[in-house]
Amino acid sequence: MAAPASIAVVVPRHADGVTAGGAETLLRQLALRCAGRGLRVRLLTTCATSHFTWANERAPGVVRDGPLEVEYFPVDDRDAGVFLEHQQALSRGADLTREQEEAWLANSVHSRALYDHLRAADYDRVLAGPYLFGLTVGAARVRPDRTVLVPCLHDEPFAYVSPIREMFGAVRGCLFNSEPERDLAARIGGLPEARGRVVGMGIEPFDADPAAFAARRGLDAPYVLYSGRREAGKGVPMLAEYVRVFRERTGRDVRLVMTGSGPVDPHPFVLDAGMLPEAEKREAMAGARVFCHPSRLESLGIVLLESFMAGTPALVNEGSEVLQWQCRRSGAGFGFRHYPDFEAMLDRLLADEPLRARMGAQGRRFVQTEYSWAAIDARLFQALETL
Repeated sequence: MAAPASIAVVVPRHADGVTAGGAETLLRQLALRCAGRGLRVRLLTTCATSHFTWANERAPGVVRDGPLEVEYFPVDDRDAGVFLEHQQALSRGADLTREQEEAWLANSVHSRALYDHLRAADYDRVLAGPYLFGLTVGAARVRPDRTVLVPCLHDEPFAYVSPIREMFGAVRGCLFNSEPERDLAARIGGLPEARGRVVGMGIEPFDADPAAFAARRGLDAPYVLYSGRREAGKGVPMLAEYVRVFRERTGRDVRLVMTGSGPVDPHPFVLDAGMLPEAEKREAMAGARVFCHPSRLESLGIVLLESFMAGTPALVNEGSEVLQWQCRRSGAGFGFRHYPDFEAMLDRLLADEPLRARMGAQGRRFVQTEYSWAAIDARLFQALETL
């Protein structure tokens, strides 16, 4: 089968330096890899920058972002009250009628102008994601035979809504970030193995001074690091409480450093470093005794892989099949189900420096082998040619 010559990449927000999630970053990186291979690529996105308000804050039109053409389209008017009503019901585990499911989807983020563009254009492939947004479903409905989802799928109530399940059955195929994510799509949407490929995202190799961050911030004690969105859905309040209890029970003076966006509950042992330049974030990772990823809902765990590249072992929530899979394959992390596990594993990593160093080296080798851009490109372009 011939490789596609032209590709549209559809994503709700463009990760061009503004605060955006891992899915937006992943879609942008895949677009850049395709453009670097000489394909005609246009990234289609909305004029919104906030995933809370979805207000049109950018001007519509085409701009150049390095090798990419990025076209911004206005977000349609929506009834946020109806959307939130059904969203909250789904979060509580309620069963919605088909009419309610469609109302939830209809009042998600959409752009008729973007859909009209897809109908008028003649792209060979449409890469669209993540799965959760109306924009992804809407784009897939325009060109299902040419659409390849990059779903960033989580095992959560929204994934079981009928229009989402039907989308998996209608599209040309899916690019997954991990084997557990692929298996979840098979369970939820009945996706045949032949229409899914595990690709992932490349991690740039780097070296960072493990002493630089602590020296700059005046840290005189070992620290656990968290990076990403600071919110309950990511397990951040639980992590802060676990570290507080750990300090009380063990008497160890261990700190918690949090980088990323979102509010942080004030604790004397917590350093809120906020959004960091990439170089300083890498230094923070290299200097941490342990990187902790407490989220259950992940499809890749980009920051986990970055911490492995920095040579730092991890503690991850055992409820995340993806994070556990990454730790098992790399030999660079432990999982915890509850606080007693967390205490035992953190205490062990703080006390056993040879173990910590060995796990850190294993993680770095794993990322260099499995998540180099050469490995990702081989999987990506084979998938685009064969799906």
